[in-house]
Amino acid sequence: MKKHIYIYSPSGAVRDKAAFKRGVALLSAMGHEVEIDLDALSSVQRFAGSDESRINGVHRAAASGADIALMSRGGYGLTRILAGIHYKSVHKAIERGTVFVGHSDFTALQMALLAKTASITWAGPHVCGDFGVASVPSGAVRSEPDEIMLDCFNDLVLRQGEGTGWRQNLNAVQSDADEHHIKNAMLWGGNLTVLTSLLGTPYFPAVKGGVLFLEDVGEHPYRVERMLTQLLHCGVLKTQKAVILGQFTDFKLTPHDRGFKLQSVVDRLRSQLKIPVVTNLPFGHVSTKVMLPVGAKVDLVLQGRDALILWGDEI
Repeated sequence: MKKHIYIYSPSGAVRDKAAFKRGVALLSAMGHEVEIDLDALSSVQRFAGSDESRINGVHRAAASGADIALMSRGGYGLTRILAGIHYKSVHKAIERGTVFVGHSDFTALQMALLAKTASITWAGPHVCGDFGVASVPSGAVRSEPDEIMLDCFNDLVLRQGEGTGWRQNLNAVQSDADEHHIKNAMLWGGNLTVLTSLLGTPYFPAVKGGVLFLEDVGEHPYRVERMLTQLLHCGVLKTQKAVILGQFTDFKLTPHDRGFKLQSVVDRLRSQLKIPVVTNLPFGHVSTKVMLPVGAKVDLVLQGRDALILWGDEI
């Protein structure tokens, strides 16, 4: 099914032009009409253009009438421009059918839209890193776009995805008899660092009784624990029905850690909460990436290591 896809750059500058071109070419080969924002490849310092031009890019994406507004890449930059975005305009675009998709730095815009307008957006792939697959050093073999990611994106295109399932880590549960069924809870979250940076601002949504999912990249487990502890002290975690941990990648343990690792963080979090802490969600800065409707009501089903998020076909 042919869709109009609008590509814009509200965060970091696109340095990997080859990956950008590959991503655009793949989306076009999939039969979609791809429109590229006039500032998508702009660069000012580390950003994809000035703050004003990136704000205008968000607004142009909303005014494009596209079926899907897709970020070129993440990085950093959206928190700088949140005060300049006209949220009602973006919300109206979403109501008309434009689906905003992204992850990482996109979490800032997702949370702001959720806080300001209760809009539903989708956590999902970017053009460069996912469809274009980031370039690798000369001589190395470059992988192809992940099939599961592509299948999940196609489900969104066809409006036929109704949920996603996965298996938790081996040490996720005490026994296969452990079961939970959480119904009609708001799914929200995204990148842990970006989410935590919004605490105390008008752009942090006051979600109670939700299902909070989190992921991050390049953050040592002690920094992950520090951010989770901040969310805990603020009362955010204790008001949720479940916390789902996605992929935490590209960090390096040291001899100083003396056995302190990511599982240590998970174990401590579980000791502090009376709600399920679910692991191994296939989402984050990884190739295999499902799509998640942020701001939508979902059911979370847990049985032993098996986990399932269901949202139906109404979204």
